[in-house]
Amino acid sequence: MVSEPREAQVTDRVQPGHFYGAGLPYVGLEHYPGKIIAIEGTDGVGRSTQIHLLREWLEVQGYGVIETGWTRSVLMQPTIDMAKASNTLNKLTFVLLYATDFADRLEEEIIPALKAGFIVLADRYIFTALARARVRGVDRAWLRNLYGFAIAPHLVFYLKLDVDALIKRVLQSGGMDFWESGMDLKLGDDIYESFRTYQAKLLREYNSLGEEFGFRTLDARQSVDRIQKNLRNQIGAFLGANEPPASG
Repeated sequence: MVSEPREAQVTDRVQPGHFYGAGLPYVGLEHYPGKIIAIEGTDGVGRSTQIHLLREWLEVQGYGVIETGWTRSVLMQPTIDMAKASNTLNKLTFVLLYATDFADRLEEEIIPALKAGFIVLADRYIFTALARARVRGVDRAWLRNLYGFAIAPHLVFYLKLDVDALIKRVLQSGGMDFWESGMDLKLGDDIYESFRTYQAKLLREYNSLGEEFGFRTLDARQSVDRIQKNLRNQIGAFLGANEPPASG
């Protein structure tokens, strides 16, 4: 009996630092000493603040560090901003633009940093893309195959916040925008109710992904200092059990 070929898809059974699927055929990762540490969570949970503090701390410890984040590709950011401004993205265009952004950052930022022994701090990783696409009804198997070129991170922290607390933070920080409110899904004419419904669906996807991929969940209602202390303790223990800081 001929066995079916293995799909190049995202799965939780991949060793950290290795491609989820077929990967990039011209890149081998077996001896790359760097690490990927991702912080996931929806807008308003404080990811960027925590990453900024982590970078300062890690550099003091002697580690080389780079940051990468959602839609920060030099190649794709202008295109994504333009497409979002028009409010006309369909769900597949939405997914493919974000996948291209991640692919560009993977090749231009993440892989070179891993090869050099740096720590890559990712302000959201592919899990945000998976969660958002699933809420929009994109086929799960197709989506996992699409991201088979991604590298499994070494640590994923999830800053978890309930919908009511999230709404309060977003309103205090400047209000709700079209995409973070899921207005493209036609969940309602009122942006407040659309935001609540969309974010509730998104949080359910994050929770599901967290169980599947073993996220380290932190309560985002805690103070910035307390969350940072927790992150440093866990990351310090992980790095201490692995290799020493990159030299030079």
